[in-house]
Amino acid sequence: MAARDDLPAMPLLDRLLYASASFGGNVLSRSRDLWLIYFYAPPPDADIPRRVPVLVLGALLLAARVIEAFDDPLIGWWSDRTRSRWGRRIPFVLFATPFYALFAALLWTPPDPGQSALNAAYLFIVLEAFHLFSTLSGGPFESLLPEIAPRSQDRVSIVTWQVFFGTIGAFVALVVSGIIVDVAGFQAMGVTMAVLAFASRYIGLAGAWRHARRDVEPARTDFLQAVRSTLANSQFRAFLPTFILFNAAISLLTSALPYWAAVVLLGGLKPEIARVESGRELALQLGPLEFGVGVGTAVGLLTGAAIVVVLASLPLVYQLSVRKGKAWVYSRALLYGSLYMPWLAFMGFIPGVDPFLQALLFVAFIGVPMAAVYTFPNAIQADIVDYDYLLTGQRREAIYYATQATLEKIASALYPAVLAVLLSLGASAENPLGIRLVGPVAGLACLLGLVTFRAYRLPDQVTPEAVQGRGLSVKRA
Repeated sequence: MAARDDLPAMPLLDRLLYASASFGGNVLSRSRDLWLIYFYAPPPDADIPRRVPVLVLGALLLAARVIEAFDDPLIGWWSDRTRSRWGRRIPFVLFATPFYALFAALLWTPPDPGQSALNAAYLFIVLEAFHLFSTLSGGPFESLLPEIAPRSQDRVSIVTWQVFFGTIGAFVALVVSGIIVDVAGFQAMGVTMAVLAFASRYIGLAGAWRHARRDVEPARTDFLQAVRSTLANSQFRAFLPTFILFNAAISLLTSALPYWAAVVLLGGLKPEIARVESGRELALQLGPLEFGVGVGTAVGLLTGAAIVVVLASLPLVYQLSVRKGKAWVYSRALLYGSLYMPWLAFMGFIPGVDPFLQALLFVAFIGVPMAAVYTFPNAIQADIVDYDYLLTGQRREAIYYATQATLEKIASALYPAVLAVLLSLGASAENPLGIRLVGPVAGLACLLGLVTFRAYRLPDQVTPEAVQGRGLSVKRA
């Protein structure tokens, strides 16, 4: 393993191209997390119609995620066993990406303008198609990382650039999407995000094309054995629940922001396109200036504040990871999230301070743990794959990413249901209890993740000597 660092460096341009795909991935996933529940089940005072009852929507999203999750290990196992002139991963990315973008756009075009069973059925079918092609394209693409970048230095470089491009993508998804919604509507926003994701994925594939190995012997384990041996990896079991819970906490907060803006900040009044206009009912006052604020723009400003903190935190996060290690920084981010997120329940309660300014400050500092969520999972997963190679003698990147995706999707299916239950406790201007409970629930998820991560012991450089020095076995099964 140490000899891998003596290999030729991956050119910077190719690293940048491959890493840039995280822009499109975040554009699509974060905008969907932010707006999909609100689009189909807005609060009663919103200026868009309800298309699906909120509890039905929660159950539908849960069922869709659970059903869809089981194709991930099958596709990962298929990719690991594929032999082609383009290698094991590229054919999947090449042919599935157009359908991935198409069904992403169709999520925002329900057939009935009002609430109906037809809309529920349409959403379920389109979601299943979107999830299938997302897995066919995204799973093999992510699995390219350990393959195209065997050198530790190149992996660190790629992951760092992925955070940079992913943060820009998150900014577009969480800030620009709201402005597009206010100005042009949800359909225009959905198409824009889908086109950006489509272009970004192909640009990323261009960076990996020359480096994707064609000489790797396909894995020969059967499907059930592949899944069992993956789950038998103690370090994978230590990391996976942590990643799922951490990501679910961020997704839960993200999905709740439109409700927070519409109900708590704007008091249930009907929003319009954001614009500067003195004397309006919905206004943000900054000194002598008064800004009219609609739901989309309010959410954009809140998430934009968090993104600024993510960017500001990246140099510190990177330097700490160099000095202390990825796992050390990741665990501290979990601790921060578990202690900080519950305080979001008190946004707007500070007397004498504009509630919107309070919200900006409270939400901004979610960016600190978000920086860790964006930075470390891919790098930690690559280390786990290297450890698996020590144990099995096979390169099985795809089954690891796929198994992670399966369990993540099952778990992430729970957060819309959790949000739906919380909203049922109160999601109106008169009773916002459910909205205010989102922060404490997200903090609890981070705390549970911190507890499970205590069992993770892999060093940053995975070699037999370093692994044994941490008390881990390298005996092949």
